[in-house]
Amino acid sequence: MNQDTIQNIAVADDARELLTFRLGQEEYGLNILNVQEIRGYDAVTKIANSPAFLKGVINMRGVIVPIIDMRIRFNLGEATYNEFTVVIILNIGTRVIGMVVDAVSDVTSLKADQVRPAPDFGTVLDTAYIDGLANVDERMIIVIDIEKLMTAEDMGLVDQAAA
Repeated sequence: MNQDTIQNIAVADDARELLTFRLGQEEYGLNILNVQEIRGYDAVTKIANSPAFLKGVINMRGVIVPIIDMRIRFNLGEATYNEFTVVIILNIGTRVIGMVVDAVSDVTSLKADQVRPAPDFGTVLDTAYIDGLANVDERMIIVIDIEKLMTAEDMGLVDQAAA
């Protein structure tokens, strides 16, 4: 899927377009306009003293791209990499970041009334990165604000001013 295809899908109608992906048994969605490309998981160059969720970096056509494992970032246990494991390459502000997910599901259109706010869990769970929850064909999709997540202070990957 290239950027032109993604742009055409995103403006097809006034619905919100999400790229949905799986982490374990859960399905997540993010704004497709942040997606540059989807590629298979490949070897990364590890960086010493980096946080556990930062798997390393890749050289993608001359651009050094940090690769984040979302299973580790969301505390969903150790990831196993197989033929379905993919890296979603994202444009966040002026940075390019890759995120490892178990599998990409689909491109999904959501109308505003299909997305419900995330419940307030108080201090037990930080829901600042969750835009809401959507039911689509008997599936629950956790809609994440990928820009808020990647610019979070604990991530340290993108300056908040750049996003």
